Amino acid sequence: MMNSYESKDVPSEITLAESEKPQVLELKISSLEEQCVGTASCREVLGQEPVNMERLELLRNVCEDASLKNVTYSGISRFVLDRIFVSDKYKILFCQTPKVGNTQWKKVLIVLNGAFSSIKKIPESLVHDHEKNHLPRLSSYRKPEVKKRLNSYFKFLIVRDPFDRLISAFKDKFLQNPRFEPWYKHEIAPAIIQRYRKNHTEVRGLQFEDFVRYLGDPNHRWLDVQFGDHIIHWATYVELCAPCEIKYDVIGHHETLRNDAPYILKKAGVDHLISYPPIPPGITEYNRTKVKQYFLGLSKRDIRRLYTRFQGDFKLFGYSKPSFLLV
Repeated sequence: MMNSYESKDVPSEITLAESEKPQVLELKISSLEEQCVGTASCREVLGQEPVNMERLELLRNVCEDASLKNVTYSGISRFVLDRIFVSDKYKILFCQTPKVGNTQWKKVLIVLNGAFSSIKKIPESLVHDHEKNHLPRLSSYRKPEVKKRLNSYFKFLIVRDPFDRLISAFKDKFLQNPRFEPWYKHEIAPAIIQRYRKNHTEVRGLQFEDFVRYLGDPNHRWLDVQFGDHIIHWATYVELCAPCEIKYDVIGHHETLRNDAPYILKKAGVDHLISYPPIPPGITEYNRTKVKQYFLGLSKRDIRRLYTRFQGDFKLFGYSKPSFLLV
């Protein structure tokens, strides 16, 4: 698998003409309603159809709002194509949005691609090893092949309340770090502290306040370049998946994943082959109190700047502006 676009005839950014932009795919077999006759579990899946249609309609409307283009538009760049994983066998594209259960979706695609017979047999160490997990990225294809897949494959992504996701990323990478990724503590955290901590006599590790100040800085990109692909854990959904340029067929929400996961598999035509792994109780629930507590004590200016950066994610995917910004 080649790493550079130039050697594979793929430019730094792909532009789809209006005639090339795919429409939302229709079901492969007729309709969900015809497939779901007499099955209770299938009727539950059917119930997600109007929910998804509403989400896609909202996305289209916000994308067409010219006043929001600066927070909703992202070209189909190498960075975006690197985030999209491919199952050619079942014609599926999945855009990775870290901290919303994407590890489990990668396991689903690994099994569908034939590398393992079941999710339970996949070693955890292999899931994120992109040299060995048999899960190609869209960036590994030539330009015509990229366009063909964007136009014809089933495409989906998963989102989560943007501020809740940032808290999860902060805890996972800078406090808990379960996968032992020392660069977050020893390289990224010191760089953020040096630039954004107001009181440099403090010797504590990275605080959420420092993290928020970095993310809300309009000039954050100079550090992003230094951090490289590690920023995917807190980059916006707009930056990761270009949802106004790529016409996704399903938008799943982390908060409703119990319903969305089987719906996605049904729409992709693979629900008879695999199930999404069991979801531990409470793991997808949105904890409004927790979010409010994390932002308690932060300056309104820092929070507003953070919201400004993630405004596109809030509006495109139907998340309400946090109540603590309304006062």
